[in-house]
Amino acid sequence: MMLLGSIFIPSNQWAWPAGAILAVAFLLLIWSYRRAPAISAAHGIAFCLKLLGVLALVLCLTEPLWSGKRAKSGANLFVVIADNSSGMNVRDSGMTQSRGQILQAALKVDRADWLGTLANNFQLRQYVFDSRLRRATDFSELVFDGKASAIGATLRTVAERYRGRPLAGVLLMTDGNATDMAEQSYDLSGAPPVYPVVVGSANPQKDISLANVSVSQTSFEDAPVMIQADVEASGYAGKTVEVSLVENSGNVAEQQTWKISRSDEKEAFRFRLRPDRTGVLFYHLEVAETSKEEPVEESEAPSEATLANNRRTLVVNRGRGPYRILYVSGRPNWEYKFLRRAISEDEKVQLVGLLRVARREPKFDWRGRRGERSNPLYRGFDNKDADQTEQYDQPVLVRLNTRDEAELRDGFPKTEEELFGYHAVILDDIDAEFFSHDQMELIQRFVAERGGGFLMLGGKESFREGGYHRTPIGRTLPVYLDRLPEAETTAQIRLKMTREGWLQPWARLRDNEQDEQRRLSEMPAFDVLNRVRAIKAGARIVATVGDEQTQEFPALVVQRFGNGRAGALTIGNIWRWGMERAEMRDDMNKFWRQTLRWLVADVPDRISFQVAHKRDRANQPVMLQVCARDKDFEPMDNVSVVIEVRDPNNQTARLRAEPVPGESGVFEAVHIPRFSGGYFARAVVTDEKANEIGDAETGWAVDLEAREFGSIRTNRPLLEKIARQTGGQVIELDGLDDFARKLPSRNVPVTTTQIKPLWDLPGILPAVFMFSLICFAGEWTLRRWKGLP
Repeated sequence: MMLLGSIFIPSNQWAWPAGAILAVAFLLLIWSYRRAPAISAAHGIAFCLKLLGVLALVLCLTEPLWSGKRAKSGANLFVVIADNSSGMNVRDSGMTQSRGQILQAALKVDRADWLGTLANNFQLRQYVFDSRLRRATDFSELVFDGKASAIGATLRTVAERYRGRPLAGVLLMTDGNATDMAEQSYDLSGAPPVYPVVVGSANPQKDISLANVSVSQTSFEDAPVMIQADVEASGYAGKTVEVSLVENSGNVAEQQTWKISRSDEKEAFRFRLRPDRTGVLFYHLEVAETSKEEPVEESEAPSEATLANNRRTLVVNRGRGPYRILYVSGRPNWEYKFLRRAISEDEKVQLVGLLRVARREPKFDWRGRRGERSNPLYRGFDNKDADQTEQYDQPVLVRLNTRDEAELRDGFPKTEEELFGYHAVILDDIDAEFFSHDQMELIQRFVAERGGGFLMLGGKESFREGGYHRTPIGRTLPVYLDRLPEAETTAQIRLKMTREGWLQPWARLRDNEQDEQRRLSEMPAFDVLNRVRAIKAGARIVATVGDEQTQEFPALVVQRFGNGRAGALTIGNIWRWGMERAEMRDDMNKFWRQTLRWLVADVPDRISFQVAHKRDRANQPVMLQVCARDKDFEPMDNVSVVIEVRDPNNQTARLRAEPVPGESGVFEAVHIPRFSGGYFARAVVTDEKANEIGDAETGWAVDLEAREFGSIRTNRPLLEKIARQTGGQVIELDGLDDFARKLPSRNVPVTTTQIKPLWDLPGILPAVFMFSLICFAGEWTLRRWKGLP
């Protein structure tokens, strides 16, 4: 904002003569115009023009003074900040110099007269910035190797550093590509006036770049890993580019080509990947022009604006496993047989079976030998421990695929330590009387607190028919178990996918809707269904059963429950699906594998390892967080956590994680990445005796320049918004000299009053004479045009 002064005429020896001359001239004008035979509008306009001309000439006889405020010399501070990020190495179209070279030329002391003008009126402070703000002496520190352009943090630092001091403003010289500012939400309140200088143009040299790269993992067996990316091309019309997904070993996993038709175009690419290994895997996504007609000489400038945005590192964590699932059934059935067959192809999932082959019988009071409580028919067997003697009133259970002899020896787990060692629990056709109330509450805590998966399959002793209404297990299920009115149902019920089901990759067996619809139409009908009244709030129906004549009922319902997830499959004879033909049996096996994978997905282990990127901070630190729990999944505090980090150059660093205040069992460490690429880390938790309790592995990808080169076009709209919000103004490079001269006249903290003759101001006196001449010429022209005397 410019400081406008005031004009006043002081009393001097010319004041009264000038007033007398003006009065005489005014009277003569009135007398001369009154001689006209008729007074018209043209007479009035001519009279006013001549009067204004006389007034301007009379004003020259006086000595009017100008009074205004101006920045007090040396009393105010002014900050000049230059961008040192690597993005300034971009060369714009038609330019022989990069943006950084243009900026260096503008800041050279021997050429930058505007810097000297600013130094004459202000206390000048000079800085360079990239990921952080640094003091500079003569801007010789500009090497343009910074990995970020933290414009927001830089302005906030300046505002805090000079709070309470007379700061006149900030000259920000940059291309505007901030890596830490969201244009719609960044708060600049309290910042001094910012005068951005846009370095570069909106038309950079031709370039190919990767943007919006994302990795998602699902339980869809054919392609459990989905990689998506946008490729943006500028200036490559008619060219062909290749987008390659490369393994860390250098082998090309998949390659796609794109024929570019327009000068500025963007295309989305999708890669479906099925890794053959487990654990933390690294991939690289690369884009490049397929071929060039002429080789580029080493001495020639590169044909592309930058190669820094042509490659991205991706991390895929497939987990280590094994994931252990406890299957509990009320009777031997076909379902367990097909389940075991299905997961035999998945080495990471283990199914532990607990099958009841005989029910609990009524308890009798045997009158045998004194102190004998068990059935005397078992007397004489080699059971030395009386507690291990087979009791007649207990169910007969069969354990399958147990880890050792002790696992499930006493039947269904009774403690957290026993149950929480599993990742999921499946109940199949088992009544609620099989469990004690404490065991049912234990299952509920297993899902809600431990974060495990829970699935109930249909059957004559499942859901309401199994007595689960108003039990802890019933409260865990995603469906209500209220009594339903009697209704007729057809003997044959068919499965249908809901709209929600189409959105769940683990519920689909084909990669397109047409094939999936065909598969559903060919599926056999089922004849065992546990009808439920409704689903609970927050639950989602994945599939329904019914036909055109009857009401549809939920068949597969899922929900989040506490930290875990719960599902209900109300069909009781899924095994019929695999009895038609071999192809359908493969589909059924695939359905079970995907469902079980979904059930154990995101189930935490005792030692969990999380990574959080802080890209908005200086040096882009990575926060490593480890959660340690005991066998009951209670937080452990009296442990030590050491993290080994391997960088892209295979160099290893050891970090000690410290406890997080206020969070039991949580430990954190900070890692500062120095290179772009894939990082692998392993956290080891030990007790006070240095015995290893457990470990966890994870990985992450770092691209220090990804956000810097996310866009290589100058971001002028952002700089204009910064100037508007802070009360500044966007300055052009060729307007720096004019800006430096006018800055003292702007609104600054410390000013001084200045009084000088109005005629000393540049251009004022010639302007007055020109104005007077225009008035006289206008009056004369009007009189001749209208034929006035």
